[in-house]
Amino acid sequence: QVQLVESGGGLVQPGGSLSLSCAASGSIFRIYTMGWYRQAPGKQRELVALITSAGSTNYADFVKGRFTISGDNAKNTVYLQMNSLKPGDAAVYCCEGVRELTPAVVYWGQGTQVTVSS
Repeated sequence: QVQLVESGGGLVQPGGSLSLSCAASGSIFRIYTMGWYRQAPGKQRELVALITSAGSTNYADFVKGRFTISGDNAKNTVYLQMNSLKPGDAAVYCCEGVRELTPAVVYWGQGTQVTVSS
């Protein structure tokens, strides 16, 4: 069983930055794709960014150029650096890990709240 624990959320003013972390309980990044998702009240959960075990990244159009996903295998941690935050970025951000081998296994963290407000 893998546990994912997010941290780093909080309140930030528009235009500000936050860095989220997702720490895994084991060395999973070599065979997992890690993703950050977000869900705002009344809205569907949406993919923000992901990084594969090979280091390939993919971003939602609405965060391109502002957010950066990265991973540290030694620390079993994936990060989401968020810059130029907008009020529309406010949401609960969750970390997901998907095993790239068969059978696929999916793990979720509990989420961390990001609030963007002046």
